[in-house]
Amino acid sequence: MDTDYLIVGAGAMGMAFADTILTETEGTTITIVDRHSRPGGHWNDAYPFVRLHQPSAFYGVNSRPLGDDLIDAVGWNAGMYELASGAEVLAYYDHLMHRDFLPSGRVTYLPMSEYDPLTGDVVSLTTGARSTHSASTLVDATYMKVSVPSQRPPVYAVAEGMHCVPINDLPKIERPADGYVVIGAGKTGADACLWLLQQGVDPDDIRWVAPRDSWYLDRAGIQPGTFFEGTAKRFVSQYRHIAASDSIPDLFRRLEDDGLLVRLTTDVEPTMYRCSTMTRAELEQLRRLKNVVRLGRVRRIDATEIVLDDGTMPTSADTAHIDCTADGLERRAAVPVFDGNRITLQTVRHCQQVFSAAFIAHCDVAYDTEQAKNDLCGVVPHPDSANDWIRTAYGASLNSGRWGADADLQAWLAESRLDGFTSTEPPSDELMTVMMGALDTAEPALAKLEQYIAELDAADESS
Repeated sequence: MDTDYLIVGAGAMGMAFADTILTETEGTTITIVDRHSRPGGHWNDAYPFVRLHQPSAFYGVNSRPLGDDLIDAVGWNAGMYELASGAEVLAYYDHLMHRDFLPSGRVTYLPMSEYDPLTGDVVSLTTGARSTHSASTLVDATYMKVSVPSQRPPVYAVAEGMHCVPINDLPKIERPADGYVVIGAGKTGADACLWLLQQGVDPDDIRWVAPRDSWYLDRAGIQPGTFFEGTAKRFVSQYRHIAASDSIPDLFRRLEDDGLLVRLTTDVEPTMYRCSTMTRAELEQLRRLKNVVRLGRVRRIDATEIVLDDGTMPTSADTAHIDCTADGLERRAAVPVFDGNRITLQTVRHCQQVFSAAFIAHCDVAYDTEQAKNDLCGVVPHPDSANDWIRTAYGASLNSGRWGADADLQAWLAESRLDGFTSTEPPSDELMTVMMGALDTAEPALAKLEQYIAELDAADESS
């Protein structure tokens, strides 16, 4: 079977890429291969109470809105744009596939199948049948390796008879435990703690094993629509802080003082940054937890104690251990996005996977040469350590500079639903003043970021 694009992966990035190709071309054919029985990628395996950590307003695909463009009136996200639930996201992708993609007559969807890179065959997971698909372009939408705790067992040993389950099983609890141990410092671990607090669990009955403290993004500063100008001002202000800083610690102090970054406690310096967002209300809830265990990673759970890198803590068979340790977005080495007849989907704006996939698809359609495409699609790897904030800020800034020099690309960005940081509306006088002021700090800010990255690289080499 011949196809123009063979997309491996019907997750968020694969669907965003396919949507842009369908919207911006005529007659182009697409084959989508995925291991799941329905589109949505890791959302099929996520915990049942999961919600987006960014507004629904700029998640999904460009052609179809997600959600109702509402501002939450209750809960810990009150006053900000709605966050779609996992069930809503799955329904969204199912509708997209069956109401838009397949009726177009240009999409072939092969669920419960995997792509064999050695032979180029598509193999059915249910029958074992192999089929050959001759594609002009192979699109790898799996390179980012998104994973959730339910997709693999814990990476530490668990003694027989101990209650240790992935976060997915939290809503299945049938009787109270004598306490809860949440294992994992990322946003999944934070979500588990917040869910337990929502259910009325006493904060003293929750122990949170957090090997690393994290910097979080204040979700109030990542809001589109009616809040766009405030978001834009906060985004621009980071360049002022970068330019004015005299060291890496000083930069993070400035970002925290201005509310661009927040953390659980000022007593511990964060060493992690994963683009996780948090509202002030959520942060205040997490601060109710007094039993945050900072003894490194769990090595094993025995019958009476948990063994960690730097110590032990007591436990029992009646304690519920909640595994949240899967690396949601594994740090991968950057590779060229465009390489011959292969496209490898990666982030070209930090922490914006679906936007990046749509942007890459647009570049493939709108630009002629591989060099031109790769110049616009500089990879900004997903961050892991706190200092990766500096690297992602630098990479995103370089890309933004290239995009700003292309009038056609600026017009596309302004019309892109997934770009929550560009607007078709003319800026107010106040925002224009802020933006013009940013021009004076942009160049020294980039120079300062280059200096800090050189310092980090030198430190890495010496260690």
